[in-house]
Amino acid sequence: MSISAQTRYAIDPATTKTLDTQGLRDHFHVAGLFAEGEIKLVYSHYDRLILGSAVPGTGRLTLDTVAETGTPGFLDRREAGILNIGETGTVEVGGESYTLERGEVLYVGMGSGPITFSGAGRFYVLSAPAHRACPTRLIKLSEARRVEMGSREQANERTIIQFLHPEVCESCQLLMGYTQFADGSIWNTMPAHRHDRRMEAYLYFELPEAARVFHFMGEPDQTRHIVMANEEAVISPPWSIHSGAGTASYTFCWAMAGDNVDFTDMDMIAMEDLA
Repeated sequence: MSISAQTRYAIDPATTKTLDTQGLRDHFHVAGLFAEGEIKLVYSHYDRLILGSAVPGTGRLTLDTVAETGTPGFLDRREAGILNIGETGTVEVGGESYTLERGEVLYVGMGSGPITFSGAGRFYVLSAPAHRACPTRLIKLSEARRVEMGSREQANERTIIQFLHPEVCESCQLLMGYTQFADGSIWNTMPAHRHDRRMEAYLYFELPEAARVFHFMGEPDQTRHIVMANEEAVISPPWSIHSGAGTASYTFCWAMAGDNVDFTDMDMIAMEDLA
């Protein structure tokens, strides 16, 4: 079994303005996540969010001690959300076994112990610090909250599917779900917004191999872009906008950590204020 972790430090808007393409990618872009037989993690200093993956293949992978957390066990002072973007897989935690079909999410509460992955799943893992334990729960697709937004005319007709959300599943601070687009729609979250009280991370997936998503970030008057391929993630600082457009339809998983769990706590940016 292989487990690896890297650290991404937080940087300020003024420094970000000076970065070239490679500099932006080094700080915010996450590639090469999903590798068979490996657990890969990225520890972000923005709200201490950890994002990563586990692809067990024909074996079993166990997530337990990770030096970056400074605790004997990964979940000693953390909670986690696990999304399966592959075929049927199994997650064992806290003495229970959970079968995750494609598109389902498992919430794992603080103090639940080691997490073991097996089966044909491709598991996207998100974790944030927690100050209280919430019950571990498997959330089926039929139990998620669905919000229809956008329009075909604006090329942003989409369904926001909420899993870790106050109306669906209790969590300490982690919010999580994913957004799917109707055929022909490619824009996510435009007009753009930011929320200075929470950071966010996106995983772009279900994107054709030859297609790309142009992810927009930066201050409203200092926007930058990062080119994203399938199954790549991006870290969005609290001070940054986060929006994107693809050359084909795609799905993206969003996760937030910070001061609150109010999904609608957003600071909208008018189109005329973008530059």
